[in-house]
Amino acid sequence: MGFIKKITGLQIYSRKQQWKLYLLGFAALIVLASLYYTDTMVRKIARDERQRVELWVDAIRKRESLLRDSERLFAVIQNEEAERVELIKQVYSRLNMDDIDQGALTLYTNILYSNTTIPLVLTDEEGEVISTSNLDERFSNYRRLEGELADYLSKYPPLTFSIIGGYRYIYYQDSKVFTELRDIMNDLIDTFLSDLVVNSSANVPVIVVAASNKELIAHGNIQGVDFHDEQQVQDMIASMTGKNRYLDVHLPTYGLCYVYYTNSFLLTQLRYYPVLQLLAISILLFVAYMLFSIARNAEQNQVWVGMSKETAHQLGTPLSSLIAWVEMLKLKGVDDETIKDISKDVQRLENITERFSKIGSPPKLTASDVVAPVVEVLEYMKRRTSRKVSFKLAVPDNEVIVPHNSNLLGWVVENIIKNAIDAMKGKGQIYISIEDQHKEVIVDISDDGKGIPSSQQKAIFNPGYSSKKSGWGLGLSLSKRIVENYHGGKLFVKHSVVNQGTTFRIILKKQIA
Repeated sequence: MGFIKKITGLQIYSRKQQWKLYLLGFAALIVLASLYYTDTMVRKIARDERQRVELWVDAIRKRESLLRDSERLFAVIQNEEAERVELIKQVYSRLNMDDIDQGALTLYTNILYSNTTIPLVLTDEEGEVISTSNLDERFSNYRRLEGELADYLSKYPPLTFSIIGGYRYIYYQDSKVFTELRDIMNDLIDTFLSDLVVNSSANVPVIVVAASNKELIAHGNIQGVDFHDEQQVQDMIASMTGKNRYLDVHLPTYGLCYVYYTNSFLLTQLRYYPVLQLLAISILLFVAYMLFSIARNAEQNQVWVGMSKETAHQLGTPLSSLIAWVEMLKLKGVDDETIKDISKDVQRLENITERFSKIGSPPKLTASDVVAPVVEVLEYMKRRTSRKVSFKLAVPDNEVIVPHNSNLLGWVVENIIKNAIDAMKGKGQIYISIEDQHKEVIVDISDDGKGIPSSQQKAIFNPGYSSKKSGWGLGLSLSKRIVENYHGGKLFVKHSVVNQGTTFRIILKKQIA
């Protein structure tokens, strides 16, 4: 018995709470370890990605240097061709002079024949073709500067020089070598932009923006943006320019440009992964706890039902004997007052047996006056309680009709009154009031005992919770089950102040759903 006392009552509840705390702590430890490991991995990936970006930037800067060198070389070639065309113009102008000597004529002729790359067309004032150099075969039949030939030579204005009796015009176009170099230059720019924004080694979102007008020149690895929507493009530029401006580049067509980048999509996902992981673990723990609670409650229900029915069965045999003994006492001529008291106790045992037998089975609810079972319990407790405990009852003048099982509801009221008497240590006042409202009936049971701390006002209804060393902590738990599960009502602590008293409230619905 000593061992049983040590593990009953509040200690059972305390041990259960300790196990909950241990499990919660273990779960928190798992979550923290998982978050720490994930955060470490995210930081490592971020460092690796940063290193790849830096290597990519170094490569881009070298490519930019090569591009700028190519641009300078391209400009030099372009200037040299322009100077050669100007020289050819001067030669044609000198060839029309009368005082030119043979040596100069030979020199000028050599200069003209040395032009093997620049396409030239010499015309008169009427547009008649006088001579050509380095033209494609498709222009060989043209005798006037017109049509496709005129379009081909329209890039630059003609060079004009005077001769005796009129003017001559030199039309020219970029040389084939210069055109090929220009195509190579354009390919270099396109390749540079492609490498700049695709950056397969870094795989980060990148945009290239012109410094002058904030025009988007190129982009890569950008998701979720409609580049046909100007507003979305401007919002994306504003978003990225506020993060990192990593390098400047000079492009031949656009001039100074800024290259912006941000974290890769993968790294962004990984940064939010710990939060999602914590949420998933929390949901898993919650579901596991709920399943555990459901399984535990189902097991407790089975134990309670089995224990209750077994108790009712065990009480049945001696109760039948007691009923027979009462009848025999009547035949023996025992005084009526004694027989009456014994019969009341036997009837009480019958009620208790009926209560236990109904646990686990839906009780039959009858729409009747709820005041009667409350008064019956109150009268019974008065006769078996110290005179130091006073009872007061406030009920409406009319009947209070509500669907209920009088036997089970009386058990609830009895349990609450017994707890109140224990809380007052056998001395004080118990006040019971019944209020008939439109849709429900309210039963308040108050005492002026030691009260219940606010932190325990919900825990007192948990199975196994008891402040008494010898208590099993089942009375209030069964009472709550009877009121809420069987009657569809509510049972809770309405008000409690330590060392001043407690009020329990029972709410019964007039219409059961």
